[in-house]
Amino acid sequence: MSEQPLIELRHVYRTFKQGRQLIPVLQDVNLTIAPNEIVCLVGESGCGKTTTGKIIAGLLPQSEGEVLFQGRPLESYRGKERAAMRRALQIVHQDPFASLNPAHTIGQILSFPLKHHKMVSGRAELRRRIWELLTLVDLTPPGDVVNKYPHQLSGGQRQRVSIARALTVQPKLIVADEAVSMVDMSIRVSLLQMLHDLRDKLNVAIIFITHDLALAKYFAWGERIAVMYLGRVVEIGPTEQVIGNSAHPYTRALISAVPEADPIRTRSKQRMKLRSEDIPKLTEIPSGCAFHPRCPFFVPGVCDARVPTLGAAEGYAQQVACPPLTEGLGLREYEAAAEAPVAG
Repeated sequence: MSEQPLIELRHVYRTFKQGRQLIPVLQDVNLTIAPNEIVCLVGESGCGKTTTGKIIAGLLPQSEGEVLFQGRPLESYRGKERAAMRRALQIVHQDPFASLNPAHTIGQILSFPLKHHKMVSGRAELRRRIWELLTLVDLTPPGDVVNKYPHQLSGGQRQRVSIARALTVQPKLIVADEAVSMVDMSIRVSLLQMLHDLRDKLNVAIIFITHDLALAKYFAWGERIAVMYLGRVVEIGPTEQVIGNSAHPYTRALISAVPEADPIRTRSKQRMKLRSEDIPKLTEIPSGCAFHPRCPFFVPGVCDARVPTLGAAEGYAQQVACPPLTEGLGLREYEAAAEAPVAG
C-alpha cells in the first residue's frame, strides 16, 4: 500500500436529526483507502455503508472527525483545488434509471460534465472522448448507444452509462454503491469484471458497497473487506482472511447465512444460531458492543460493558472490534466463557 492513503477517515461520526432526536448513523469509523485499491464495505441494510460512501465522495459532511484526501482535510480545499478534489471523488448510485436524466440522450449525459469541466475543446474532441468512454465500459459499437435515451437501454447498459459518466472527469476514486444489485447475476459478473479492468487501466481506487458477502468475496479477492454493523466497522482486513478465518461473530454469522451453489450443501449447512434475530434500532443502540444482544458468544461483563475498537487479535491477520478477542481471550476460551453460567 502507498505510504499516503488516497482517502482516510479518522474517528468519523455522522448523526441525523429526526424531530428533536439525534440518530447516530456512523460512530467512530476509521478507514483508509490507498491509490488503486479495492475496498468492499459489507453489512446489513441500515448499517451505515451508504452514508460512509457519501461522506467519502464529499456528498455529506461528517458530524465529527476528519476525512482526508491525499493527506489534507476535505474542508481545506478551496477554489480550483476544491473543484479538482470533487472531480477526483465520484459515485455510482444503485439505481441508474433514477440517476440518469430521462430527457437526455446518452451522448448528452456524457457531454455535460466534459464541457462543464472543460475536459475537451471542440466538437471533434468531445465526440472522440464520448466514443472512448463508451468503449471503455463495453458499450460497443458506441454509435448504437450514443443517441438513445436511458429508457431504451437495459439495466446493465444503463449502469455502464453511469460508470462512464463517473469516468468523464478522470477520477482517482469511485464509490460504487450497490452498483450491480439491480441487474441479473450474469450481468453482475460482467460489470464486476469491467470494474476490475477499469481499475487496472485507469489506476482508480474503488469503494464497493454491498450487502452480499458472496459478491464481495468475488470482487475483492486479493483486496480488503470492511464489515460494518450499526454504524461501526467491526472487522477489516484481507478478503481471504475475513472470509476464510472470520474473527468477529457478526462476520461469522453473515458467512454462515451465505447459500452454497449446491442446494444440497445449502440445506445441510450449519448456520450460526443468534441469541436474537432482531436488529437494534439506531435510537436504542445497546451498551458496549452493539452486537452483544444477538451474539451467541456473549461474555457478560465484557461485551456489554466496553465499546469495542478495532485491534489485533491472536490468530488473526485482520483487525477486529471484539473485546474478548483483542484483550487476549482466545476463541476457544471466548466460546467457553460465553457458554459458562452467569453467577447470581
